[in-house]
Amino acid sequence: MSTAKAQLEILPSSVKWLLAAGAVGLAAFPLVPSDNAGFYLQMLSQMMILAIFAMSLDLLQGVTGLVSLGHAAYFGLAGYALAFLTPADTPASLWVSLPLAALGSGLAALIIGFFVVRTHGIYFIMVTMAFAQMVFFIFFDNRSLGGSDGLYVNFRPDASAIGLDLENKTHFYYLTLALLVLIYLGLRRLLFSPFGRALAGIRVNEHRMRAVGYHTFGYKLAAFTLAGTLAGVAGYLWAAQTGFVNPELMGFHMSAHAIMMIILGGMGNFAGAIVGAFAFEYVMHFFKDLPYVGDFHIGKHWQLWMGIFIVAVVILAPRGLLGLLDRRKAAAKAEGEQP
Repeated sequence: MSTAKAQLEILPSSVKWLLAAGAVGLAAFPLVPSDNAGFYLQMLSQMMILAIFAMSLDLLQGVTGLVSLGHAAYFGLAGYALAFLTPADTPASLWVSLPLAALGSGLAALIIGFFVVRTHGIYFIMVTMAFAQMVFFIFFDNRSLGGSDGLYVNFRPDASAIGLDLENKTHFYYLTLALLVLIYLGLRRLLFSPFGRALAGIRVNEHRMRAVGYHTFGYKLAAFTLAGTLAGVAGYLWAAQTGFVNPELMGFHMSAHAIMMIILGGMGNFAGAIVGAFAFEYVMHFFKDLPYVGDFHIGKHWQLWMGIFIVAVVILAPRGLLGLLDRRKAAAKAEGEQP
């Protein structure tokens, strides 16, 4: 089986139609009257932010083959950047604070990546987690950086230059949707560019790529830096939406959540990261809302049910939910071709 097929890089037409329908549905959702419109807008905005975060990790794990357990560090750093860039009495400009926050996360990824991409396999995984823990405790133990209590973001960024009031949940929703679509399209274009093909080659056989003349260290460092920058965009939006940041945003569990999202959706195509983020958040909320059975509160043990669910997906659909759709289509096609 080819690498592209194994990673489902070439999306079937059914998946493309599903993504298009999802994008149209998200764009039209705020137009549908609802008694709990504000709650659903906030929940979907959060899902889209996490989808951006998952796509940034998919660039490393799914495309380049680098499994990072410290990716949340760049997510949290951008959130803190927004908190520090926002004055006490007025909102920060979106056009200043967003590039600065994303570039700050990218710079941190560049510095950390300079050391970690020299390692391979389990050593890479452990070193990324070690650096993330270092960043976590720098903020956790330092009161001038907010300490364990974190920091408030008193105002959402000012986007009045394009007629948006981000304090309005609908306006913030559409900004998040626009960034999600733009980042997805950009990453899909990158996937089939010479740079993206080189990253895929590194995932398949780094030694062979070096043998034919590719400077794999530079490619991996560029991917690591770009992934950190995109994680920063997601962290910035998260801080802007919630109005609060704390060291937990940099914790191991955030990185683990992103890994589970891309495993759930399917790695290496970015669409799987989006589907996985939405599915993961929906299933998590479903399990949390499970009722009591007698004296036993099923929803209280939602982590257990999530673990069982992820294990079941890995066993039954090793290429994720998108891979499962592709397998069903292939099976139906095979049945149709039988005499």
